[in-house]
Amino acid sequence: MLRVIGLLLLIPLFDIVLLVAVAIPYLGPLVTVALVVLTALVGMLLVRAEGRATLREIQRKLATGEVPTDELIDGGLLVAAGAFFLTPGLVTDFVGLLLAVPLTRYPVRAATRRWVVRPYIDAKTGGFASGQVYVGGFPNEDGGPAPGPGGPGSGDGGRSGSGGFDPDDATDVDFEESDN
Repeated sequence: MLRVIGLLLLIPLFDIVLLVAVAIPYLGPLVTVALVVLTALVGMLLVRAEGRATLREIQRKLATGEVPTDELIDGGLLVAAGAFFLTPGLVTDFVGLLLAVPLTRYPVRAATRRWVVRPYIDAKTGGFASGQVYVGGFPNEDGGPAPGPGGPGSGDGGRSGSGGFDPDDATDVDFEESDN
């Protein structure tokens, strides 16, 4: 977590260094300020348009009973893009542009789903959401999955093997009421 905070603090610092070292001597201070303001305004208009399109897609999917997972991730990325556009600087505007344009937002969304959303959901559900649960025995001493069929490393998500649940094997059990 501290690495992320450190990275977020380094981005504006790098932005200031870039503005002072490169943009001001070559473009001049007035042109540099005008460029930063112009990129922020154009970026915010882009984020606004993409946000409206994403909101319409969320409403459409909810009306049809689908889960709008990609659109919700897009909404979060658009909020981050807006924050980057509001931070003055050319580097943050470039990062905001990468997050705001749908063509470049797609790989960022896929990476976010893989390295942020899935680990978070697995940590909160104990692996039940993705199927990565221990079904082949107890975990090893190092905390890894137990070897054997049906374990998380088998590639089948724990759906087969000796330890999996087979609904065909389940039987109905009648419980008698006692007078206790």
